[in-house]
Amino acid sequence: MTLLAEKEAFMSEEQVIQETSTLCTRESLAADLRRLGLKAGMTVLVHTSLRSLGWVCGSPVAVVEALMDVVTASGTLVMPTQTGNYSDPANWQHPPVPQPWWDVIYEAMPAFRPEVTPSHKMGAVVEAFRTHPGVVRSNHPQVSFAAWGKHAEQIIANHALENGLGEQSPLARMYDLDGYALLLGVGYDSNTTFHLAEYRAPGAQEVQLGAPIIENGTRIWKRFKDIELDADIFPAIGEEFEHTGQVLINKVGQADARLLPQRAGVDFATEWLRRHRL
Repeated sequence: MTLLAEKEAFMSEEQVIQETSTLCTRESLAADLRRLGLKAGMTVLVHTSLRSLGWVCGSPVAVVEALMDVVTASGTLVMPTQTGNYSDPANWQHPPVPQPWWDVIYEAMPAFRPEVTPSHKMGAVVEAFRTHPGVVRSNHPQVSFAAWGKHAEQIIANHALENGLGEQSPLARMYDLDGYALLLGVGYDSNTTFHLAEYRAPGAQEVQLGAPIIENGTRIWKRFKDIELDADIFPAIGEEFEHTGQVLINKVGQADARLLPQRAGVDFATEWLRRHRL
């Protein structure tokens, strides 16, 4: 880590400490999660912002293990471990890269490997979960998921390359299992599970994507079909869904937390999109 990076990390942690009224521990987080409504045996897709929780003793590992303590091995924890950087450089915007680099990237970018490829801009909790013993990960170069617990293998198995958040994805397997979505300090724009509704509602626009994968033992650049996704509409969907009374809301640490039934949420979002895509 450079001196500048060390300074920025220190300043960031110092600010979190100053903003924290009561520090969080693995035990206090577990108690808060139970108070929210999380229970042993649940299958739950977790999205979280570590900073929003306040200062956590044990940092992201404490958050992951608090979740495991509550759900237990009789349930299943799932987190998105997406790798948006494993995509077509022609579409990169934040930041873009010069066009002369594109062909080099197509030829040289290492293939996605679920065991070693880190998630990209998904946060410290996701990385702590991805590397935790017993966690398995689906084999999709852009929208993989990691899972732990009773249904982990069932959820990540056979993750299709095309339409990566659709019917052959971990989201659909969680729907079959009547799972939940947990938002810890993040808004509905982070609620990946609503993407399944985008595939189920008519009117989606098809796009072509690309990524480096291993196929038949060889690294290749693979192009595949998907749809145009739009998480910007999710806050409006989530706000309306809350009016149904099915979303549990409470504090976990200092974060606003929401626990919602995935099947009901996806069904609601699908009907919402049917009306608004006309």
